[in-house]
Amino acid sequence: MKEGTDVFIIKAVLPVAESFGFADEIRKRTSGLASPQLVFSHWEVIASDPFWVPTTEEEYLHFGEKADSENQARKYMNAVRKRKGLYVEEKIVEHAEKQRTLSRNK
Repeated sequence: MKEGTDVFIIKAVLPVAESFGFADEIRKRTSGLASPQLVFSHWEVIASDPFWVPTTEEEYLHFGEKADSENQARKYMNAVRKRKGLYVEEKIVEHAEKQRTLSRNK
């Protein structure tokens, strides 16, 4: 808190890929009372491989067949590809069922 005022200063590190739309979201959720100031600080390489899939039996047991925990590197890569209009390999429908009609067919 800044002395003598009712201003709070919060410093945080936020990935650039997640900062798009951040200012609008903060203003929207605080009814315009908060205004963020985003400043580039540094960059670092994400340690995970975006194309990784479990191969050994131990990895299958730990992560599951589809590795359900989300791969952050793949998430960022797909977001950039979508933004640039490039092809993104993803399932649109995962667990689909047939649609049933409520009325009987006559």
